[in-house]
Amino acid sequence: MDADICRVCRSEGTPEKPLYHPCVCTGSIKFIHQECSRVFYVNAHLKAELINKCLFYTVYSPDMPSRLPIQDIFAGLVTSIGTAIRYWFHYTLVAFAWLGVVPLTACRIYKCLFTGSVSSLLTLPLDILSTENLLADCLQGCFVVTCTLCAFISLVWLREQIVHGGAPQWLEQNQQQPLNGVGQQNEAQAVANGAVENAVLDQPANPAADDAVVGENPEIQEEQVDEEEEDNEDEEDAVVEDAADANNGAQDDMNWNALEWDRAAEELTWEREHVFWVVSLNTLFILVFAFCPYHIGHFSIVGLGFEEYVQASHFEGLITTIVGYVLLAVTLIVCHGLAALVKFQRSRRLLGVCYIVVKVSLLVVVEIGVFPLICGWWLDICSLEMFDATLKDRELSFQSAPGTTMFLHWLVGMVYVFYFASFILLLREVLRPGVLWFLRNLNDPDFNPVQEMIHLPIYRHLRRFILSVIVFGSIVLLMLWLPIRIIKYLLPNFLPYNVMLYSDAAVSELSLELLLLQVVLPALLEQGHTRQWLKGLVRAWTVTAGYLLDLHSYLLGDQEENENNANQQPNNHHARNNNAIPVVGEGLHAAHQAILQQGGPVGFQPYRRPLKFPLRIFLLIVFMCITLLIASLICLTLPVFAGRWLMSFWTGTAKIHELYTAACGLYVCWLTIRAVTVLVAWMPQGRRVIFQKVKEWSLMIMKTLIVAILLAGVVPLLLGLLFELVIVAPLRVPLDQTPLFCPWQDWALGVLHAKIIAAITLMGPQWWLKTVIEQVYANGIRNIDLHFIICKLAAPVISVLLLSLCVPYIIASGVVPLLGVTAEMQNLVQRRIYPFLLMVVVLMGILSFQVRQFKRLYEHIKNDKYLVGQRLVNYERKSGKQGTSTTPPQSSQE
Repeated sequence: MDADICRVCRSEGTPEKPLYHPCVCTGSIKFIHQECSRVFYVNAHLKAELINKCLFYTVYSPDMPSRLPIQDIFAGLVTSIGTAIRYWFHYTLVAFAWLGVVPLTACRIYKCLFTGSVSSLLTLPLDILSTENLLADCLQGCFVVTCTLCAFISLVWLREQIVHGGAPQWLEQNQQQPLNGVGQQNEAQAVANGAVENAVLDQPANPAADDAVVGENPEIQEEQVDEEEEDNEDEEDAVVEDAADANNGAQDDMNWNALEWDRAAEELTWEREHVFWVVSLNTLFILVFAFCPYHIGHFSIVGLGFEEYVQASHFEGLITTIVGYVLLAVTLIVCHGLAALVKFQRSRRLLGVCYIVVKVSLLVVVEIGVFPLICGWWLDICSLEMFDATLKDRELSFQSAPGTTMFLHWLVGMVYVFYFASFILLLREVLRPGVLWFLRNLNDPDFNPVQEMIHLPIYRHLRRFILSVIVFGSIVLLMLWLPIRIIKYLLPNFLPYNVMLYSDAAVSELSLELLLLQVVLPALLEQGHTRQWLKGLVRAWTVTAGYLLDLHSYLLGDQEENENNANQQPNNHHARNNNAIPVVGEGLHAAHQAILQQGGPVGFQPYRRPLKFPLRIFLLIVFMCITLLIASLICLTLPVFAGRWLMSFWTGTAKIHELYTAACGLYVCWLTIRAVTVLVAWMPQGRRVIFQKVKEWSLMIMKTLIVAILLAGVVPLLLGLLFELVIVAPLRVPLDQTPLFCPWQDWALGVLHAKIIAAITLMGPQWWLKTVIEQVYANGIRNIDLHFIICKLAAPVISVLLLSLCVPYIIASGVVPLLGVTAEMQNLVQRRIYPFLLMVVVLMGILSFQVRQFKRLYEHIKNDKYLVGQRLVNYERKSGKQGTSTTPPQSSQE
């Protein structure tokens, strides 16, 4: 039999160094020496495992008293308080510096610079130390500091984009670069792609033969690849020779880099000694990126006489700054041309980099700010008749709150752009690769909008912007303005939608809003399968349109040809053909798609071109417009009509916000469609299977209804009523008035509180309620366990809530009157007993926490002064319980 050995040193036990088995481990890792257990203290994880799973008894000094003296406890308490005060002072100083000094200084410097007077500059030190409007200036200063830090980080990131992605051709011409520079290779590739793209776009595509397959020609592409490779080799040799000749005479220009901005980023830390550095950075950025552009734009606007128009826009500062940036970009371009003319290479490159920064900044403002704002305003203008509004109403709302109005329209426009882009991505999943060649693919790994902003000229960005405005605006006209006109003509009494709030409604608007946000929308988003359904509808429409117009091959591709191409791919070396550029006769879409996906997967599939192909494409576009119009009519009428009809049974003739009727109708339509799809899926399985499925689903629905009544009905109602009694009623209702409780509103508030409590519970530590909720979520609706939910979740929670409601009421209404108090005292007790008992529970929790903290402090003081060490204790299994084989008792573990 093998001897027992230590799990650490692999040695046997001796009388001087006996082996212990302090934990439940068995086998070869069961034993360990007392000295070898110190190895676990090197690693924090192993130390925690050792302390939590191994048995010790603590050895104290023989002179330790049974109780610690008062002076030792007082000294330890003073030491702990001193340590806490020291840390508090340190973090308070840091917080004061970063949340007080830095924002306040930034705000005061910003105001001083934009005041425009010499006296403000002279009194700047006194203004910084002023105590007026401290809170408002600190909040404004936090915004200024955030903007400057974001600008600094954006500059560093843009520098990385220029370095790794390569600079534009006009910036690098006549400028020698190192031979192994990544940016030059990327730039050459980007320039080649752009040149080929422009050449292909300028040449017309030759029409293919009737009923011919439009695809790739491997032989022609292989020849082109060979020729291009030879040309590229010659060009690379020429570049190497030129660079070698220029190395001796242009070392200074090559070593100088105008883009070393990341050195300052390495110095940015969050300690208090860097406050002066950040204040200086804020001042520099405010001066360079706000003060100078603003005054350039201001002088230009005043000189041109447009000052009144700019002031009437309510955004004088923003518009003036943008105008200043535009003029600054024009000035940088002119100076860059002059520097190139006189061959000042450093100045030329620096001016070019500054122009790229200004250009990218303006393009970001246009893409993220201006374009969604235009879309939002166009959506609002096209939907005015739907809400019985006029342009005069929008003008009044803009004059009353210009910032809020612009933000809401921008937000609506962003949502519209986001969902439009999501729909385009869904179309790419259905249609044949190459159909949407004229739209940028956001899922393309080679797509980099910042690189496009850097390399493409302004006129191309302007052309894209105009085309995007036309496309998005036309979609709005087709799917919003035109359907509204048709609805007003066919159903004169259906519009406008009611979007006014009424306080005299039978059901509270707040309750309906909470019901919408907490019940309807989560169910639609989680269980709606909206994307799958929409994808199926798009596929069905595409198949129908393809067969009606004989465009199935163009829209979806030919499966047989795809399979043949997949089988022939290893033999025809398609990986090499991916880099080849298709000939002009293959079509504009094929060339564009191949250019965008060079070196990647095949992005264009061949298709059969039918007779009168342009006419069929035109009919396809007309059919698509008619389909979008009909779909928009259905979405604008059916959910609202169903919701109004259902709400009439609930609220009668009271007017309800149209958002709730639309949500209710949409929910009912979703349930109906879901039920129909399930029945259609069951029909091929036979009558017996259908009856069995109906029985199973009926039982599951009954269980779900019971659980919903308990967890979504009773628990939120009790929770909302308890919150009303503890918080709302004592704060809002005086003692001389009787509080009125609305069960429906209490239930709606309870739903919100229950969701918050459930979320906090799931994010918190492990305890019985979190374990039960996780188990219920894991089971789901299909495997719902009614007995487990009632016994483990519903019954305990409802019991606690009922006790919380009943015990204070019994004390106030049953016990207090027996004491013979006055009626006023009884009323006071009845109205204030719930918050009083809550305060008592909170105080008891705080007291219990302080007692535990004091016990820990007591043990810490005792261990610091009298602790000698810890000895391992053997773990013994006795009747399923752990015990020790040594006589010394086990004490607290550290």
